[in-house]
Amino acid sequence: MDQANLSKRERQIMDIIYRRGSASAAEVQTDLKEDLNYSSVRTLLRILEEKGHLRHEAQGKQYLYFPTVPREQAVKTALHNLLNIFFNNSPGVAMAALLEMESLSEKDLDEISALIEKARKEGR
Repeated sequence: MDQANLSKRERQIMDIIYRRGSASAAEVQTDLKEDLNYSSVRTLLRILEEKGHLRHEAQGKQYLYFPTVPREQAVKTALHNLLNIFFNNSPGVAMAALLEMESLSEKDLDEISALIEKARKEGR
């Protein structure tokens, strides 16, 4: 599933469902914490289902919505698309862009260094 084809609101809903594991329309509406009526939430859930991002199961009178792929797989797909679109499919170029960000803390840099060292030891 291509996360790039999601609107901001659709991404918010996917984040809610990934965080919860599953959710009803009412739970999504509550978690959005914005003035979005129940009918609009249901419409967005249906659209996400049509796009292949969600599936539902009946639970009594309501539907519970579940992601169709694990979050980790969706993250890898999104990252691959990001690398392809913006960084000429180069993780090195992407990392260089990350390292140029002013918001990186010493802790962030230490974590990145540790991940690089781990990847080297594992032969990646």
